[in-house]
Amino acid sequence: MGCCSGRCTLAFICGMQLVSVLERQVIDFLGYQWAPILTNFLHIIVVILGLFGTIQFRPRYVTGYAAWLVVWMTWNVFIICFYLEVGDLSRDSDLVLTFNLSMHRSWWMENGPGCRVTPITPPPSWAPEDHRYISISGCLMDFQFIEVAHSSLQILLALMGFIYACYVVKLISEEEDSFDFIGGFDSYGYQGPQKTSHLQLQPMYMSK
Repeated sequence: MGCCSGRCTLAFICGMQLVSVLERQVIDFLGYQWAPILTNFLHIIVVILGLFGTIQFRPRYVTGYAAWLVVWMTWNVFIICFYLEVGDLSRDSDLVLTFNLSMHRSWWMENGPGCRVTPITPPPSWAPEDHRYISISGCLMDFQFIEVAHSSLQILLALMGFIYACYVVKLISEEEDSFDFIGGFDSYGYQGPQKTSHLQLQPMYMSK
C-alpha cells in the first residue's frame, strides 16, 4: 500500500513537472532564450524516463531522475540569481541565456501583466537596424520577478520529486529483497521422499 501511494504521488509530481516545464519551454522559445530551451528539453526527457521508471518499477530510472533533479534545482537557483543580479551577474548580458546569438530578453519583459509597449521613433543611432526600440510601462510586475517565480516553482516541484523518488526507490528495493528471500526459501526448502510409480513385474512359477 505504501509503495502504491508513493508511486502515485511521484507520478503526479512528474505530471505537474511536465505541464509546468512545457509552459516554460513555450515562453523561452518566444523569447529566444537558447540556454533555457536546451535545459528544459533535457528536463522533459528525464522526467518522462522517471515517470516510466515509476510506473514500471524500474529503480534505476527513478534514481537517474532523482540525480538529475539536483542539477535542475542548481540551474534554477542560478536563473534566480541571474535575474536578481546577485554578485557580478547581469540580466542584460546576451551571452548567458541567448549564447550571444540575439539581443532578446525574457518574453515577459514586453508581455507581462499590464505592460504597455510603445515604439520609439526615430530609434537611436546606435540601435541595430533589424531591432525595434521600445518603451515599456505600466507593468503590474517586473519581468524578472515573474522569471524568479517560475524558477521557484520548478525548485519546489523538483524538491518534492527528489524526496518521493528516494522514497519509491527504497520501497521498490525492499520489495525486490523480500521477493528474492521468498524465492530462495522455496528453491532450497526441504523436499520429502517421493513415491515412485514404476512397478517391476516379475514372472511367477507355480509348481504342480
